[in-house]
Amino acid sequence: MADERGIIAALAIDQRSALRRLFAKASGRDANEVLAEWLVQFKEKVSQLLTPYASAILLDPEYGLPAASRRSKDAGLLLAYEQSGYDKSVPGRLPRLLDDFTAQGLKDSGADAVKVLLYYSPFSDATVNAHKQAWVTRVGGECRETDIPFFLEIVSYHDQMDEKSAEFASIKPDVVTRSIEEFCKASYAVDVLKVGVPVSMNFVESANLPRSQAVYSRSEARSHFKRASQAASLPFIYLSEGVGNQTFADALTLAAEAGSDFSGVLCGRAIWQDGVPVFVHQGAAALEEWLQEQGVRNIQNVNVHLTAARPWFEKIGAAPSDGK
Repeated sequence: MADERGIIAALAIDQRSALRRLFAKASGRDANEVLAEWLVQFKEKVSQLLTPYASAILLDPEYGLPAASRRSKDAGLLLAYEQSGYDKSVPGRLPRLLDDFTAQGLKDSGADAVKVLLYYSPFSDATVNAHKQAWVTRVGGECRETDIPFFLEIVSYHDQMDEKSAEFASIKPDVVTRSIEEFCKASYAVDVLKVGVPVSMNFVESANLPRSQAVYSRSEARSHFKRASQAASLPFIYLSEGVGNQTFADALTLAAEAGSDFSGVLCGRAIWQDGVPVFVHQGAAALEEWLQEQGVRNIQNVNVHLTAARPWFEKIGAAPSDGK
């Protein structure tokens, strides 16, 4: 999963529902009318052209296996084990595993690691969180029995708040930090945490956002990064949460300034999302050109911000397998 330094510089394109929505917006179709073949082809092109710049790629077994075979020979493979989205008729954003796969089945499909996504808030009902904690424990046990690394992706939210609001921004540092503290417990058998940055970047003081309108000063934002980092006893990496490329790069700059000991990234839409309308309106050849130019620039812009990242093995007091 990691490069020669022990840094995870991974590319994520396991999106299914979110990718359908991007295609729907670009094409003017309903999301349910988006062709499955579009998803397959888009993932193949992204894998083929961008994994030479990544240490690994995260894909889904539903539409992503053809793309897995197109990745760079040096790129590891993570496969998603959860169903996309959640049942909105049931409170709590409860997670569900794919019906036709097991951890062993994902390993047999070529996975070097298994990933599941969990919506989690320490402010949710205790019964809901107990269900989610038991679910993660079961997945961790299955991965341990299968002898495959377990990556847990935690998406922060609040049941009564818009995650893009200033109201949520004010509690996000606590949500992220307390979630990290919970799932670093040994009972979950998690190997690597994939988490959002502990602030909402649109509310951090900047040249375009004066302190009077911001939720956090830059100093406060750095302190939230540091606190969340110190809460982690496991290696952790940042996800881009669908923000733009430069916004994610700015978040990594803050992480570095704060001394966060993150071990890399698993970044998706911040790298490739602007290629969707290119593919829809101009076709596969135009997408290839866009990926070779802007897509490569995007992933390199993320990679250059990983100089401050710390090797994953340092977090657990281990040494690299080759002894270097």
